[in-house]
Amino acid sequence: MIRSPSEVVVDEHGTVALPMSILAEAGINPGETLLAFSEGDGRIVLRRLEDSITDLLNGRPL
Repeated sequence: MIRSPSEVVVDEHGTVALPMSILAEAGINPGETLLAFSEGDGRIVLRRLEDSITDLLNGRPL
């Protein structure tokens, strides 16, 4: 759970920079590969690629 939301902006190239505090709280380190997908309704989910592959191999949904 994010304790302190941060406002981010999508730039003209579609890039968003996430604050290190949010990444650290999620346990995501610089250089990790993430899988991004839309859940619709304005939601974008980021997951570690490794975690997503493990889930798929074990029959669990993303």
